[in-house]
Amino acid sequence: MTLLGAYVSPREGSAVWSGGLVDLLVGQGFSEGAARIALTRLVNRDLLARVKDGRLVHYTLTSRTVSLLADGDRRIFSLGRHDRPAGEWTVLWHTIPETHRSARERLVRRLRFLGFGSVQDGTWLAPHDREHEVAALLAELDVTAFAGMMLGRPAESLDVRAFAGRAWDLDALAARYEAFVAEFGRHSSATTDETAFRVRTRMVHLFRQFPSLDPELPPALVPPPPHRSRAVALFDDLYATLAEPAQRHFDEVTRP
Repeated sequence: MTLLGAYVSPREGSAVWSGGLVDLLVGQGFSEGAARIALTRLVNRDLLARVKDGRLVHYTLTSRTVSLLADGDRRIFSLGRHDRPAGEWTVLWHTIPETHRSARERLVRRLRFLGFGSVQDGTWLAPHDREHEVAALLAELDVTAFAGMMLGRPAESLDVRAFAGRAWDLDALAARYEAFVAEFGRHSSATTDETAFRVRTRMVHLFRQFPSLDPELPPALVPPPPHRSRAVALFDDLYATLAEPAQRHFDEVTRP
């Protein structure tokens, strides 16, 4: 998904050679077998479509993938850019039955990406107003009948930092931001297109996990992770600086 979002999505409708995608994944440390299995799973989940061209197989993005990547970009490129005020919080609870297990699993993944944390089984919390996003998500998954949602504010007597620590691992989040800065703070440029691709791809893959880990708690209630602003600045800089050489390498390898 990182490769699709960073190198294919901007050119919606283009087909990418399967052999090249496998080679790129192998270059990132995956086995050839694991790479092919991953692509097959994306096809089975309607996230990629196969296109035959003689003996060659190409992949194109599905409309579902284009939508998911657009949602992901909005979260990734807004994370940590603005201080969010201490407004209303969103509480969601659900009792989705086993007969809707697939929808329940997709709901959990999407809730985490929206910044929700799990307070207890079936109860989720976000420190911002997510009513419209969640309502649309429940409708998309056809599980609205099994869920409820409320908006509200934390009580003044509540220790928000301690309570938030039950829903999100804030110490681990701070450590991840620090590690990200330590790894990519030494990359200001790349000597080759392949190096640019390797660094940029790994950087995007690691950074795109932050929206699922960072609830962006209002700074008036809980101080932000100390290395987040530096991590965001590094990401923005290297994402743009390495874009052209990384895209050249991607295009070269995925051309039969």
